[in-house]
Amino acid sequence: MVKISSNDVIGILRKYELAGDENVPRHVSMLNITNPTVVSTMASFRFAKHEFYILYDDTAEDDAKFIIDQIHSDKQDVVGELIKNPRDAGKNYALPYKGKEVYLFAVKSPRVRLDLELADRYPDISRSTWQKYVKSGYVAVNGTVQSSPKFEILKSDDIAVTIPADTDYSESSFPIIFMDDNVIVINKPVGVLSHSKGAINEEFTVADFFRRYTTYNLDTNRPGIIHRLDRDTSGVMIGARNAQTAALLQKQFADRRTKKTYVAVLDGIPKLPKAQLDLPIGRNPTAPSTFKVDVKGKSALTRYEVLAETDKYALIKLMPRTGRTHQLRVHMRYINTPILGDKVYGKPADRLYLHAESLEITIPVGDRRIFEAPVPPEFTDKFSQVK
Repeated sequence: MVKISSNDVIGILRKYELAGDENVPRHVSMLNITNPTVVSTMASFRFAKHEFYILYDDTAEDDAKFIIDQIHSDKQDVVGELIKNPRDAGKNYALPYKGKEVYLFAVKSPRVRLDLELADRYPDISRSTWQKYVKSGYVAVNGTVQSSPKFEILKSDDIAVTIPADTDYSESSFPIIFMDDNVIVINKPVGVLSHSKGAINEEFTVADFFRRYTTYNLDTNRPGIIHRLDRDTSGVMIGARNAQTAALLQKQFADRRTKKTYVAVLDGIPKLPKAQLDLPIGRNPTAPSTFKVDVKGKSALTRYEVLAETDKYALIKLMPRTGRTHQLRVHMRYINTPILGDKVYGKPADRLYLHAESLEITIPVGDRRIFEAPVPPEFTDKFSQVK
């Protein structure tokens, strides 16, 4: 009978190139020794969260079936694969260790994650989309709804998918400021998404509205979309009705040849009535969905001008020259006057007081236009000097 210690296991795993110098015997757990035959010794154990078997048998002669039959003597329904000797040019399984031939078997669970199995069965739908369907309660396994994409199932399990029909938004619309054969311009209401974040869309978005009027990007969840406004920002938003126009508009945004003007109400009064903020912006590592002023970030330039003020608030015009995510909100927070209602960078209110008032852009063919959306009355109602 061969004695097998945790030291031996680590040594064998290193030879199979599954363990490194950083691994030590204490990384081996649940070590159990058995003797399938009078001439063989077998060890089962766990390493790096996986289950393995090592078989000592000089009579096996690299016979995979014979070796696996011995492993099944310990656990009849175990599944997995024999690991080939990486140092053998012939790619045999046997590996010499301390004068004996050893074999390594890696156990593979017969169970798989629900999202992986769904993506395998229905390859036309992405795994990330399946994860959303599962979390939304649209998938049942053996008659029971499962809400975790990590839920483990057997290949033989019955999976039923019940995706509800899309909501009818045919009667929904947004105010159209301008439309011709090439562009559509709307006044986006506050609280509306520019486009859905994935395949599951449970609300009417700007992209849904643009889909009725465009041939651009119809096979995506962003038809007609050229730029976006945050959900809580209202105002001017332009869409392209065809691919040629999309290319023209996108290039203007990329080359900073558009002029955007916003109006906001600030929670506080800026020290200067008019200024230019040249403050680079980067992602906040402590809250990855937010941003902050960061010397290592991307350049961001904003001009502002105070239009009116009270003892608590300021009505301000904002003219960004770059289009960084959350740029205006981050810049205003940096000068200690966050935009009123900014739940991320300031304090909540009845809405985010940020409105895209105008957009100057060239539309086909060579026509420079300024599109405007009136400032909502709740902005100016706070300031008696504004008529």
